[in-house]
Formats: sequence, C-alpha cells, structure tokens
Amino acid sequence: MAKEKIVFENPKTGMMKEAPVGFSWTVFFFGFFPALFRSDWKWAAIMFIAALCSFGLSSLFFMFTYNKFYIKDLINAGYKAKTIIGGDMEFTAAKLGMQIPQLETA
Repeated sequence: MAKEKIVFENPKTGMMKEAPVGFSWTVFFFGFFPALFRSDWKWAAIMFIAALCSFGLSSLFFMFTYNKFYIKDLINAGYKAKTIIGGDMEFTAAKLGMQIPQLETA
C-alpha cells in the first residue's frame, strides 16, 4: 500500500477521487484490475494488452509507474488536489516530478 494518498476533487462536478503515490502493490498482485476498479479504462486496456503481449512481465513496469500515470490523467481531466494523506504536498509533487494543482481554499 502506498504511503501517501492525494485526495482529488473535480471543481466542476464535485466528484472526489483518491490517488495513491509511489509503488503500486495492487498492480503487483492483480495486474490491470486496479485500473478497472478505478474506472480508468484507458490504462486498464493498455495494461491488459501489454500483459498479453509480454506474458505478464509488463506488470514489472506498471507497478512502478501506474500511480503516476493515474495522477497525471486525473489532473488532465480537471481534478485538483484537495488534501494529502500521510505526507507533504510539496515533497510529493517533487517526488512525482510534476506540479499538482490545488483547490482554492476560502
């Protein structure tokens, strides 16, 4: 299980999603199923096809990278970070190597 989790909220719809940061134990054990459970259809399909072509060895790559891909897709879909669980937002952003947009607090 990831140490840090970022809670994202879509400011337009109010929908919230939780994204773990770092190594993905769920991808390690279950392959493309975590992407299915998160309704991340694009990465579920990519991971499934890659697993078929590589006889499952692609999971060795995706267990290190999938959570970062998921966070990037959430940001591109308009989600903004509401809070972080188990860490510091600036440190986590530096670890991911990307800027994480945050919700404006009133």
